[in-house]
Amino acid sequence: MSETYNNICITSVTKTICDLSGVASCDNIDAPNPVIMALAEKKLGKEKLDRAVLYNPDAVALWLYQKYTGLFTEAAISSDIALPMLSVMPSVTPVCFASMYTGVLPEIHGIRKYEKPVLKTDTLFDYFIKAGKKCAIVSTERDSISMIFLEREMDYFIYDTPDKVNKKALELIDEDKYDLIVIYNGNYDGTMHKHGPEAEESIKALVHNIDAYKAVAQAIEEKWTHHNVLYGFMPDHGCHEIDGECGSHGLDMEEDMNIIHFYKIRKRL
Repeated sequence: MSETYNNICITSVTKTICDLSGVASCDNIDAPNPVIMALAEKKLGKEKLDRAVLYNPDAVALWLYQKYTGLFTEAAISSDIALPMLSVMPSVTPVCFASMYTGVLPEIHGIRKYEKPVLKTDTLFDYFIKAGKKCAIVSTERDSISMIFLEREMDYFIYDTPDKVNKKALELIDEDKYDLIVIYNGNYDGTMHKHGPEAEESIKALVHNIDAYKAVAQAIEEKWTHHNVLYGFMPDHGCHEIDGECGSHGLDMEEDMNIIHFYKIRKRL
């Protein structure tokens, strides 16, 4: 196995969204993603975002996009750009999403293994709340995103299935009262752990995630024409097959660390 790692880390997400939204953040977090910043300059000029919708499917590796590119057609054509991104170690869900939404590495935010404490470090949500903006998380119950970002003055919509999560996310877009919406779907991750990353059941779950992102993108394009908006398909880590044809992740290896993100920036009409 080669060890070729992508060079833009998921820790760049927080500063990117803050800077593009005109929201102040800490100086010691990771720098913004230069590709997204350049895209925003081209699309928005000097204008700022006033909406961001971040869709977080779990465990979608770069190698899945490379091997099954056709499956990602709707994600690709719903977006401006597909970006290879780098996860963090250990490449497990609470560590990765804590890193994505604090902008710092695990040794700084404090979640360094598979556990789900409430983060005390400032997050993207805290920066937005301090700026007077409204935030919402839409997630499945007991999953990392529904737990580690609790105890903040924002709204949490927690359901027992990804379908209910995605239905609610579309309702929130229709209501148009949140500046930042984060959506989590863990169905591909759960299925690939049981059946393997390339099993029929897992591929169906992956397609379900891509369809969910397409629906979010279509709703934004139809209903938020009066907003400058960024939306994205933004997994946390990748995955690999282990003995017994099951799936796993958490290692410092290309399959787990290299992931694929999609982004779209749309200027108000």
